[in-house]
Amino acid sequence: MSEDSKIEVDEAVLANDNSDYESSGYNTSTASVTSSVNEYIFENGRRYHAYFGPDKNMMPTDEIEQDRLDMHHEVMLMLLEGQLHKAPLKDPQRILDVGCGTGIWAIDMADTYPSAEVIGTDLSPIQPKWVPPNCRFEVDDAELDFTYRPDSFDFVHLRNLAQSISDWPKLLSDVCRVTKPGGYVELAESGADIKCDDGTMAEDNAYKVNVDLVSKALTQIGRPPATDAILKERLEKAGFVDIQVVNVRQPMGPWPKDQRLKKLGAITLFGMEAAIEAYSLATLTRILKIPPAEVTEICRKSLAAAKNKNTHMYAIFHVVYGRKPTTKK
Repeated sequence: MSEDSKIEVDEAVLANDNSDYESSGYNTSTASVTSSVNEYIFENGRRYHAYFGPDKNMMPTDEIEQDRLDMHHEVMLMLLEGQLHKAPLKDPQRILDVGCGTGIWAIDMADTYPSAEVIGTDLSPIQPKWVPPNCRFEVDDAELDFTYRPDSFDFVHLRNLAQSISDWPKLLSDVCRVTKPGGYVELAESGADIKCDDGTMAEDNAYKVNVDLVSKALTQIGRPPATDAILKERLEKAGFVDIQVVNVRQPMGPWPKDQRLKKLGAITLFGMEAAIEAYSLATLTRILKIPPAEVTEICRKSLAAAKNKNTHMYAIFHVVYGRKPTTKK
């Protein structure tokens, strides 16, 4: 299916008069319990990172968020049809995952490339203790100076860090320095431009309004949502060449007729409640100074809009990768 073609709607989903997906047999809610505070801060019922500064990452770090991150990893695998990366790797020996979250991508890479050393870094130590022998994790701030040797990694991976990084030129300069000549770097980001091909999404759609508010807040602090053009330009300015762009559509809900997209949309919707809260709570209360009760209501309306099976929304998942030149220009 080409990127420009429209996603066909499954009319069977619309068979009854109710507007929500649950009436069509799709479960769209989850429940979990937050963990103890430990060395974190507790805010609006969620646990957040504090060690490198509370505003380093606006996303929670509690068990609810860890479960969401692991589920989102499966969604991104489906988006790339089972591929962990798009860069054409050949027998990589050292791999770095910057901002690794729960470490699930790094663990999968260690299993896929057993001869490679895989290192994952993150602000918070939320990774599992039991990992493949060729995988390890480090607590680090990606915007501090890298301490790795120059030209030491075959592949550097950065996924969904747009909301956490303020100085991309500095970060990618460090990434380029530690990447081996001929090695690859890959940026992957979930786009924030909510789209609809058939006119079923109104401009005041509560989910779109919510996403636009979060985008406004992050742009205000110098962390705008990523687009393929932005990602490509960042790699170009950092000195990478042979840059390739991959855009994949991610439906919000099981409305597509295509079975792979239907499953993808269903899983996306299943994690929607946790995702809406994760991106909205700290961002809207801290940056836009919206009262917590109002943000909770924004999230409630946003989730209801996302669950409306009569609205056929999707976003774009961007993957952009490039190669470090083998010779200096």
